[in-house]
Amino acid sequence: MPPLHPPHTSVTRDLSRDLELVEWMDDLGFDEAWFGEHHTSGYEIITAPDLMIMAAAARTRHMRLGTGVVSLAYHHPLVVANRIAQLDHLTRGRVLFGVGPGSLPSDAKMLGIPYTENRRRMEESMDVIMHLFTSDEPLTVETDWFKLHEGLLNFEPYQRPHPPVFVASVASPNAPRIAGKWGLPLLSLTGNNVQNFAIIREQFAILRQRAEEFGAPIAPRSEWRLTGPMHIAETREQAEREVAFGLEDWIKYFFRVPVDFFKLKDELGNEIEDATDIEVIRGTGFGVIGTPDDAIAHLERLQRETGGFGAYLLLAHSWANREATLKSHELIAHYVIPHFQGALKRRQSRWADMQATLGETFDQMRAGMDEAVERHNREYGGGAGLAEGRIAAVPDPI
Repeated sequence: MPPLHPPHTSVTRDLSRDLELVEWMDDLGFDEAWFGEHHTSGYEIITAPDLMIMAAAARTRHMRLGTGVVSLAYHHPLVVANRIAQLDHLTRGRVLFGVGPGSLPSDAKMLGIPYTENRRRMEESMDVIMHLFTSDEPLTVETDWFKLHEGLLNFEPYQRPHPPVFVASVASPNAPRIAGKWGLPLLSLTGNNVQNFAIIREQFAILRQRAEEFGAPIAPRSEWRLTGPMHIAETREQAEREVAFGLEDWIKYFFRVPVDFFKLKDELGNEIEDATDIEVIRGTGFGVIGTPDDAIAHLERLQRETGGFGAYLLLAHSWANREATLKSHELIAHYVIPHFQGALKRRQSRWADMQATLGETFDQMRAGMDEAVERHNREYGGGAGLAEGRIAAVPDPI
């Protein structure tokens, strides 16, 4: 949840809708919910992911709750580490700690920070935060944007040595540099096309190089998160009708970002200017507008082309109205999640066995009922009528 709400709706209602959706997803069996940080644009309205996590923690029982992400360039690293440690205790270890540099140049401008400094600041901040999370040695650091004198955490996090840390990634080398150095997994905003797969391969090459340089382990692929939007309905036609509610506004905002794999191109690599909004989503492979089967096919292709990943995060949006959005997540919970978690194999196997032996099963049921009737009749004997306890016939169990 960056989140992504058009600026002509109520902030109060939009934030409530986000929490309502998380509560619904917790009930449906989703595993995680992540909250972003943005300070400008009017479209992405969560400014403090830790506040959203506390509100969501009170409404949910099972889901883990992540910062998706804390913009490290805008905060003193000691303050960030202490707030995450406290949040980890308040949620009894349900926190996931996602980090990024701060994606909106308008945020940096308002804070008086050159946007070109964001990624350098993030690297410097991560060095401090990871030391604070993993060491009892006081740390003194002085940079051009923060100072730390004999820094230590006020207390250890609930999870030891610290909450799981994830590094947000789109296309720059910054994320794999940090992830490789500290043995951390990526949190990747991804498309399902050739350009995006090339970017992913390049980023993993950087990650491996940095891991070797610093002697760090490479995080297993089971920890890698991919992110993309979906809207699911019972038919493709219904899904297309439902996203007419808000897809156009979303496209105008989100697809202005200058990243190649978010742009629909022809066979010669030229950007297609007159594509419909739905064609952009499908043509770039960035998301799904369709059925549960379409969602399954999309994720299976991502698994094949990327070499495997551990979790897929639905990028929350306002493509459809409230009722259709809740239904979309319900369909994903009923059909898509169990397909990938292997939760249907035993059930489907038992159903197949039942179908294969249906005649034998009915014969056994009938024999069992016949035996019960005969035993009853022997007990009550002779020509006694039904009122006296005799059963004259057995109905077909079918």
